[in-house]
Amino acid sequence: MTVTLEVSEGVGTIRLDRPPLNALNVAIQDRLRELAEEAARRDDVRAVVLYGGEKVFAAGADIKEMQAMDHAAMVVRSRGLQDSFTAVARIPKPVVAAVTGYALGGGCELALCADFRIAGENAKLGQPEILLGLIPGAGGTQRLSRLVGPSRAKDLIFTGRQVKAAEALALGLVDRVVPPAEVYEAAHAWAARLAQGPAIALRAAKESIDAGLETDLDTGLAIERTWFAGLFATEDRETGMRSFVEEGPGKAKFR
Repeated sequence: MTVTLEVSEGVGTIRLDRPPLNALNVAIQDRLRELAEEAARRDDVRAVVLYGGEKVFAAGADIKEMQAMDHAAMVVRSRGLQDSFTAVARIPKPVVAAVTGYALGGGCELALCADFRIAGENAKLGQPEILLGLIPGAGGTQRLSRLVGPSRAKDLIFTGRQVKAAEALALGLVDRVVPPAEVYEAAHAWAARLAQGPAIALRAAKESIDAGLETDLDTGLAIERTWFAGLFATEDRETGMRSFVEEGPGKAKFR
């Protein structure tokens, strides 16, 4: 398979495997959506790592496949493209992208769907679609601007330039930079730590932040208030508060 889901220690790794550059063709996009939806459903998956392997995350879309499409074909396909990436962004669990080598175009857009991004020192990220006479079509114009701000997003999208890991970290495009050989281990450790946390509270936090960013402050506060009150009906809340009172902070073991 060109995309797989493997589960270990509560962490589901969605692995891209289409050598040499993990070009994101239609088959990979559709499989990515299927596995994102599976990871969202499965109780044994409590956090997710997006990984492309030791050498490359994903160098972008399959240009030869796209070149063969006319306007009518892309009107139909563009929805499926976005839906695949949105399925990843809406996994109601912590998601971390483990980025090695190139994460360009659709590869960068896939990394943007994660909650946290750990990059290798050899990583290069960018949205080079403008060099093809296009714009990002899998969420780049929207997610990138929300992450790094409109001016920085416009610089990257207008120029199509690639940024190395250090600049990506300074821009806020990635959150941590480590040696290339340590990328997956660091991402898995981040996910494994959160996999031990209160699943419903983590879902509430993620949905409150993501939904709140799309609306005004008062509506965002209402979303937060609803989730906050609702968590008082969960076993995890009882476990967490009891542990805090009896043992002190940070010792609760959630089921």
